Amino acid sequence: MILKVNETAHRDFTSGIIWLNPAIFQAESYKGRIKSNFMNQRFRYRKYLTYALASGILAASLTLGGCADQTAGGIAATPAQAQARAAAPEEETEAIAPLNLSGQILPDLDDVELPENAEPVPEYLREGVRHEIVKKLQQRLMDLGFMDNDEPTDYFGQVTLQAVKHFQRQNEMPQDGIVGDATWEALMAEDAKYYAVSKGTQGDDIQRIQQRLYELGYLAKADQVTGNFGDSTEAAVIKLQEVNGLSPDGKVGQKTYNLLYSDEVRPNLLSYGEKSEVVLACQQRLKELGYLTTTPDGAYGQDTVIAVKQFQARNDQVVDGYLGPSTRIALNDPSARPNGLMLGEQGETVTRVQQLLSKYGYLSSANVTGYYGEVTEQAVKNFQSRNGLAADGQVGIQTMTKLTSDNVRRPAANSGGGSSAQTGGGSTGGSGGNKKPAGNNGSQGGSSSAPKAPSGTGVSALISVASSKIGSPYVWGAKGPNAFDCSGFVYWCLNQVGVRQSYLTSSGWRNVGRYTKITNFNDIQAGDIVVVNGHVGIAAGGGTVIDASSSNGRVVHRSLSQWWRNNFICAWRIF
Repeated sequence: MILKVNETAHRDFTSGIIWLNPAIFQAESYKGRIKSNFMNQRFRYRKYLTYALASGILAASLTLGGCADQTAGGIAATPAQAQARAAAPEEETEAIAPLNLSGQILPDLDDVELPENAEPVPEYLREGVRHEIVKKLQQRLMDLGFMDNDEPTDYFGQVTLQAVKHFQRQNEMPQDGIVGDATWEALMAEDAKYYAVSKGTQGDDIQRIQQRLYELGYLAKADQVTGNFGDSTEAAVIKLQEVNGLSPDGKVGQKTYNLLYSDEVRPNLLSYGEKSEVVLACQQRLKELGYLTTTPDGAYGQDTVIAVKQFQARNDQVVDGYLGPSTRIALNDPSARPNGLMLGEQGETVTRVQQLLSKYGYLSSANVTGYYGEVTEQAVKNFQSRNGLAADGQVGIQTMTKLTSDNVRRPAANSGGGSSAQTGGGSTGGSGGNKKPAGNNGSQGGSSSAPKAPSGTGVSALISVASSKIGSPYVWGAKGPNAFDCSGFVYWCLNQVGVRQSYLTSSGWRNVGRYTKITNFNDIQAGDIVVVNGHVGIAAGGGTVIDASSSNGRVVHRSLSQWWRNNFICAWRIF
């Protein structure tokens, strides 16, 4: 059967009705011509309108296209008609996104590789949707700085929702968190904008930026952390940029945002080389808590830097050695955790204690290694016994206070003093009892403490603790016990099994140094801390990992997939 269009047809897009004028269709067959008259009839096409309409439009376009040089009856067009057509401007044809029974497919998906059995792409991407196309969405949001780096998933969760809203906010779109045609096209555009905020912006992300500015001393008061990017925040950002050699435009773009969380950021607060009454007050408090090994003098020297780092490591602060607002608040809190050194610790504070023990004759200078081994433990016990303290072999507030005082009692003349044989319970001689365990290479990692897990635990305990939190929500900056980000999750789990690890960002885990470093992805074992670009997790054995995932929106147990291999930086063996 052949269809010819004699008169026009148009679609009423608001009602979904096709209006057919008289004698629109004429049908020809081998037996003769039958005319069908549809005068004044309306047809509503619902379920199968797509296919009927496509056929009609195709037939009309073919017929009308064939009439470019002739009229309906095959008669040549008149000069007037030809002139009119020549004078008429050409209309640009607009590509229309294909239709399916589930609604309009999102545009520009030709470059998206989907499984053969994938479900049709939904008309909109919104919270709660699961589809392969969400992986491409999340990856693009990560590339543009709107989501923390992670292995993309097919789940559109709360974290993805907030990232989409922030993108829409930056591009002056309605902030509904729903990805339709307009949002998708803006995201996938070659000139899509990287995450950036400036004066007048509001949101939870602004609150995080303000909190970091406050920690670094660029915002003076905690009540300035409001979530509103106002004059004071703009001034703080400009100051940060000036101090750190960036163009001072007052906006937080890619360079400024990365600087905020880098190890190279220069703070606007009390630091090495300063001298003031404020420094003196902080030193006195550090001395009270057993962190400072010298006499407070108001000068911010190397001993103060070491003490501050040790305090930060013990009190859930970012370990940077600066007396910023957050550290000073924690320092003056009545519940601040005092210092304490014991067998298995290492770092600059241990070195300083060993130097004092050596100075007073309790430890051989050959045993000043920075590692708190059996030799140091026995030397501390001897010191405590001689100076009227409980001989537990641990350096707490009382021991540190006595050790840094002016009335230290030296060993008795016949006690052997700082003999390297004083290891207690059988010495191996020399300094062997004061060396780090074999394989624990790398730098000493500042003032962080070394691992010391409870007896009979270790890898199995770490994996058990991590597994107990599977399903807990992902919240940026959270350190537990009910919500986590990736680095907060690792921090919390390690501390639950007795590894007194200070809080480190994912970038900080690149150079922690105090554990055995694994550089080959194939050598990862259960219990290792796996560090990838912008993310960190705990290896759970069998080629799997447990981590707080931003793309999943929760703590998950998943495969160490090709994504982890491609983004692998290193791993650290704790046990």
